[in-house]
Amino acid sequence: MEKFTIEAVKSLTRKELDELCDVLVDCVEGGASVSFMLPIERRTAVEFWTGVVAGAADGKRVLLIAKDEAGCIGTVQILLDQPENQPHRGDLAKMLVHRRARGRGVGAALLRHAEAAALRAGKSLLVLDTANPAAERLYERGGWIACGLIPNYALMPDGPLCATRLYYKQLAPPGHALSTQDS
Repeated sequence: MEKFTIEAVKSLTRKELDELCDVLVDCVEGGASVSFMLPIERRTAVEFWTGVVAGAADGKRVLLIAKDEAGCIGTVQILLDQPENQPHRGDLAKMLVHRRARGRGVGAALLRHAEAAALRAGKSLLVLDTANPAAERLYERGGWIACGLIPNYALMPDGPLCATRLYYKQLAPPGHALSTQDS
């Protein structure tokens, strides 16, 4: 298996921003239902990542990126900023792996790193939704539990409605999450 690294970032170089845009555009063009429609403009991708990085810098999310020798190949986020009555919960969002890097364990590694980052941030429960059967297999192999299917949830990038499957994973016993002070 080829080597890659995963790191949490709160800022991006111009090169990293360009590479994350490449990952997002590749995934949307490949049919991923990740909030964007075809054709996705580069400007849209830049605006998206600029907002994500601002949220990471403000501590409202964790942004993880996977890189190999050619650059960024994948990413995932943990949304930390939750309502007052849900301080223990985070949302796993925008798990993206460039098509050139699939089948190399990048998604599974990003998932493990995201779960560890969520625990370090004091989150004991993670939730996500996906419209991708391959992603469903990844999450289920990682111990995530499917808890429902919502029909007609969103549009696929090329227009038709799609369902989304909801998942959760209890990372630690309720009320027993690690805080950033404990780690």
